[in-house]
Amino acid sequence: MSVDLNTAQALKLWHDVALALVQDDEPDLSLRQVSILLTIYLEAPPHTVRDLARKLGVSKPVITRALDSLGKIELVSRRRDEKDRRNVLIQRTVKGALYLERLADTIGNLSRKL
Repeated sequence: MSVDLNTAQALKLWHDVALALVQDDEPDLSLRQVSILLTIYLEAPPHTVRDLARKLGVSKPVITRALDSLGKIELVSRRRDEKDRRNVLIQRTVKGALYLERLADTIGNLSRKL
């Protein structure tokens, strides 16, 4: 599906979504955290810190800090890879899926108001 927005509409939508996120009862996430969360939920697993760092073009400590924050609010979880115990796999959670579902609903609802 393709949606054509001019520059002003695109910025208005981003503004409206950001404002809705600040005003709701959900935790405030940084753009980096949202990008990581979307990558985990939209791209096929497995997900590791190394893979996420490479995809997002940031260092592994940056990913680790973001995952620490996302884990504290139960949007993702981590577990050891049984095949290679050195790796930690990042997993989706029900709470994270619901968070992104609400985000998608917010974006959809606000885009229809443009």
